[in-house]
Amino acid sequence: MTDKNMPSKMETANHLENGNVAPLGLIPIGSNYTFLVDVEYQGKTLKAIYKPEVGEQPLWDFPPGTLYQREYASYVLSELLQWYFVPTTVIREGPYGIGSLQQFIDADPETNYFTIRENQPEELKKIAVFDLITNNADRKASHCFTDNRKHIWSIDHGLTFHEHWKLRTVIWDFIDQNIPITILNQLRILKHSFTIKSPEIVVLQSVLKQTESEALENRLDSLLQNQKFPQPDNDRRNIPWPWF
Repeated sequence: MTDKNMPSKMETANHLENGNVAPLGLIPIGSNYTFLVDVEYQGKTLKAIYKPEVGEQPLWDFPPGTLYQREYASYVLSELLQWYFVPTTVIREGPYGIGSLQQFIDADPETNYFTIRENQPEELKKIAVFDLITNNADRKASHCFTDNRKHIWSIDHGLTFHEHWKLRTVIWDFIDQNIPITILNQLRILKHSFTIKSPEIVVLQSVLKQTESEALENRLDSLLQNQKFPQPDNDRRNIPWPWF
């Protein structure tokens, strides 16, 4: 991700925040309304994924109108951890109201979690840990893929940060393995950010309920104490449906 012709994250965020959003079409996959859009700014155009609040279908277990905020919170947390696998995401008004606007990634269509897990397991351990601390209730195989530079990306984080344990994921390859020390060190830095209430933590907490933020810290503390990837629960469904 060092191509000098690619815009920086700051430039991409500025483009998404300030550009003119023009819908190209509705993406038919998924239960919520999701749009592929062009974002034009200062003579340049970026494609993005727009998920408006009004397009969110009601869920019995997640507060209504919050999924786009969870998409943004996931991006903020991935940046805090310096893991950089969630595409640049902002919250802004669009053609159908407030929602999340996320940089579109031109994915290799032949890749998903199961095709890349043998070649890049250490990177996928980061995503597994990320799902543990964000409490991802919908980690499907297709939510992980690579681009033409073989960089791994992680998308669709609307069902995250619930205060009650909801983890549903296809990533169960690392059960009972020790979490790598490099990841643990990054989690310790994240814990320190919570302790000092860094500006990034303030932004993260602004889109989460207090109970959700406290639960996030508790999950983080638990991982730092146990230092192992957990086993699936015996009394609940641990894999999303559909799983792909």
